[in-house]
Amino acid sequence: MTSISARLAELGVELPPIPAPLAAYVPAVRTGQHVFTSGQLPTVGGTLQATGKVGAEVTAEEATGYARTCALNALAAVHALVGIDSVVRVVKVVGFVASTPDFTGHPAVVNGASNFLGEVFGAAGAHARSAVGVAALPLDAPVEVELIVEVR
Repeated sequence: MTSISARLAELGVELPPIPAPLAAYVPAVRTGQHVFTSGQLPTVGGTLQATGKVGAEVTAEEATGYARTCALNALAAVHALVGIDSVVRVVKVVGFVASTPDFTGHPAVVNGASNFLGEVFGAAGAHARSAVGVAALPLDAPVEVELIVEVR
């Protein structure tokens, strides 16, 4: 079986530095065999990729890409805490989508995170999930994603 770090390299994906917390929390916590990440925003190099609501300033397609970035940032938080190769499986993904009141495509947006995790982990990336529409997110981000993973 290929290691997760080798799989990321095959995909041409590099884990970024952990985004700095915006308030009084840590990026990830381990309890027993699980790591819970804090919600991650679509930041690259410390810069938020977009602001605004999905269905207005941000398209659903753009938001799907941002959900992928959020998942990548969450994996970076896991890696910093326990090392990415200690992940056994993805247990749950929770995605929050800041959207206009009439937007109902939240599950498709969060697929950006889910599909990426499937590419990285294969069958071990299949997970339970929630996709929730919200009025606003920190820094006016369009998407936020958190993960629960099982580790060795």
